[in-house]
Amino acid sequence: MMANETGAVLGMTGTRNPITAAQQSWLDAQVWDADVLHHGACVGADAAAHRAAIDAGVDIVVHPPVDERLMMPRGLGQWLPAKPYLDRNRDIVDACDRLIALPDGPPKPKSGTWYTVRYAVERGKDVTVCLPDGSVHRGADLLAAHEGAAGAR
Repeated sequence: MMANETGAVLGMTGTRNPITAAQQSWLDAQVWDADVLHHGACVGADAAAHRAAIDAGVDIVVHPPVDERLMMPRGLGQWLPAKPYLDRNRDIVDACDRLIALPDGPPKPKSGTWYTVRYAVERGKDVTVCLPDGSVHRGADLLAAHEGAAGAR
């Protein structure tokens, strides 16, 4: 596959549910700016990112989960050995320059997507989140706003 000139390594995390049209449009634009995309091989956002990367000619590195029940079908790209969900999510963050997230809603305590966003923010990564309504936010800002609102209750 052809690489873009930016040299950017993009990590992806997101919902296992179908993403919205607004999220898909935003995702497509983000992938075009990357040389390499790392994702977690699940149905939903990961599968959408995989297709977008193929369309954009971006190299793909796949971090599959040990639990194959929610895994997308195998396709193009470099498939790494399977790992437990949170381990492979940390690997995605550690491998990327920038993380994008496509959650199915606001921050939740038991969400793998939001765990991954938190981990990336703690590691000082550039994190951008596109919510289902298409609004785009810095990951750190969304987490801070959510934690502030939760503390006020």
